[in-house]
Amino acid sequence: MKKTVLTFGLAAGAFLSAVMLATIPFHDAIGWDRSMLVGYTTMVLAFLMIFFGVRAYRDKIGGGTVRFGRGLAVGVLIGAVASLCYVATWEVLYFTVASDYMVKYQAHMLDKARANGESDDAIAQKKVEMERFATLYGNPAINAGMTFLEPMPVALIVAFVSAGVLSRRRKVAEARAA
Repeated sequence: MKKTVLTFGLAAGAFLSAVMLATIPFHDAIGWDRSMLVGYTTMVLAFLMIFFGVRAYRDKIGGGTVRFGRGLAVGVLIGAVASLCYVATWEVLYFTVASDYMVKYQAHMLDKARANGESDDAIAQKKVEMERFATLYGNPAINAGMTFLEPMPVALIVAFVSAGVLSRRRKVAEARAA
């Protein structure tokens, strides 16, 4: 199982990291909303490796069968490896090349609040919250934890679907073979 998890997890993580490295220089040109769309679309594409990893585990190691729980475990582990690659890439980028990211994010959120017609008091409160968030996000451990929470829910959904679609019990597999 370890080889399957690492092979497919590192492949998905390399894809996530490559797209992040390719798009971060163009973040301002892409825009905040489109960047989120690009990011989550990339995650879904990368996490297709979960499906292929669970299928490879079922076919090569499980002898054509895998129960839902084992398939889910393989899928979640592949997603965790890929998410750790994503986190490692972001940590390096954030603390070197994209160190002004949080300042730009704060400005974007405050501009968005103004555009939505929020009151001056609400905007001032949002500014205080954003400064508190920026202080927390400056801590590498908290930064890593929050960054891990971006792709992992997508990975969990793909892992559940993959395990459900690919799970086969031995009796079902033997009946199909006959």
